[in-house]
Amino acid sequence: MTARSIPRSHIKTARLSLRPTSVADAQRALEIQSDWNVTRNLANATYPADEKDMENWFASHEQEWAEGTAYRFAIEREGRMIGIVDVDGISAGEGSLGYWLERTVWGKGYGFEAAQAMIGFVFSEVGLSRLVSGHASDNAASGRILASLGFTQIESRELLSRSRRETILQCRYTLAREA
Repeated sequence: MTARSIPRSHIKTARLSLRPTSVADAQRALEIQSDWNVTRNLANATYPADEKDMENWFASHEQEWAEGTAYRFAIEREGRMIGIVDVDGISAGEGSLGYWLERTVWGKGYGFEAAQAMIGFVFSEVGLSRLVSGHASDNAASGRILASLGFTQIESRELLSRSRRETILQCRYTLAREA
């Protein structure tokens, strides 16, 4: 699949607004990831969160979008950023779904709602045919979200967690675009 130009547009759901991330989101993301309970579930994040690393990561988002290698959205509720949903690692029609939210909004269905909108975007607008995703085996809530979205568990594997600084067991899932 060759990268095609996808407009940087907003996505509205019943309760949320998803908008392409910007460098200005780095500070709010740093606040969210300063909560160990959030960051411990992110395999590629560092804890404590590092301001420069966060700024550099957000600075790369527009280029990734232009290249078609990642699409990252800030999740907003009533004008406040509460998390991120993204699909990255895009290659050969496949990508990896990820999401994280501040702890104060856990259990309200926002993760499901944002991920569902993201899946619709990458399958219909981007044209991906398959997604993968995963969660730490001790993060059952993410497993329930993925199952509710239609993902099927395919394996468990050991993975180095940067945030925990140890190897964890990650449950891996897949979802194919419907014909």
